[in-house]
Amino acid sequence: MIANITTGKSAYGILNYNQLKVDKGKASVLSTRLIFEDPDGKYNVSKMAEEFHNSMPECIRTEKPIVHISLNPDPKDEIDDELLITMAEEYLDGMGWGNQPHIIYKHTDIERVHIHIVTTQVDITGRKINDSHRNRRSVAVTEELEKKYHLHPAKKQKQVTLWQLKPVDYHRGDLKNQIAAVVKPALAMYRFQTMGELRALLALYRIGVEELQGSRAGRPYHGLVYTVLDENGEKAPVTPLKASSLGDDASLKKVETILASSPEKIKSANLHKMILHHVDEALIAAPSEEELCKRLKTHHIDLFLRRNDQNRITGVTFIDHENRCVLNGYRLGKRYSANAFNERFGKTMKKETSTKKILTRKL
Repeated sequence: MIANITTGKSAYGILNYNQLKVDKGKASVLSTRLIFEDPDGKYNVSKMAEEFHNSMPECIRTEKPIVHISLNPDPKDEIDDELLITMAEEYLDGMGWGNQPHIIYKHTDIERVHIHIVTTQVDITGRKINDSHRNRRSVAVTEELEKKYHLHPAKKQKQVTLWQLKPVDYHRGDLKNQIAAVVKPALAMYRFQTMGELRALLALYRIGVEELQGSRAGRPYHGLVYTVLDENGEKAPVTPLKASSLGDDASLKKVETILASSPEKIKSANLHKMILHHVDEALIAAPSEEELCKRLKTHHIDLFLRRNDQNRITGVTFIDHENRCVLNGYRLGKRYSANAFNERFGKTMKKETSTKKILTRKL
């Protein structure tokens, strides 16, 4: 079982996200504590948000008192609703949140049934409940639940054994081998549908790719060259490397094969739906681009933003390292397009770190 924890200032956005799933028949309320349904058996988002905030004293000593948890059992685990509730409550107890108001949702919007919990991390005095070593404690609690209820252990799931590719460093030399060590496994593992999506993937590892076509001495040519990017995402002062020098596994033909086969593979595996699920979760309470990137990384997803010379966002790409899939934002819907992201984050940019510059390089 894998647990993901995020915190926020307000309960409304998180509750509204879950309630929209309920309204669409893709989620249901399993259990609540100190949160009450209306006489008609329904839950009102505004009323619930008010109940959460009224449960806390006026003076609280943390900026983010609301906790949103998702508990994700292995798809092979067969768990009924009663056990889901029991595990959710035992998880909250183990994390020190057992006496807090909470609501537990069961989500069925993707093939893997999972639960979401909304609760608070403030005690009656307004102090933040101890969350030191939170991630380590969370892993310990989920491992104990796995043993107690004979679940498939998360340590054996692919999420924790992700292939780690190393960014190219042109100062180290031996660029051919450095580029090959990224490009070949990347092309073998990831699915993408455009050259732009491939560029976004390789840019994470400081590699650029360009398609060249023309004629020389009366002979046509068509191929790829790989370039090295510096810490700002710009071309480094080194000679581009022809794809042909790396062999068939890095060739244009290899890339074209992936471009042709990826749409059906992505569709049949419902990968866009999985990415959309995590992006929606991350967007709930992300006040800035930086916070969104941080939240997506908990699901092994990188956000790649392209900007023009005026620093306007012109492209959005999500790179899912767990499912080995790269998707431009517009494939998920208008809400995830460049225009939508520019409207939301374009005016709230903060000073970029070197890594962030690569993730937002101008193309």
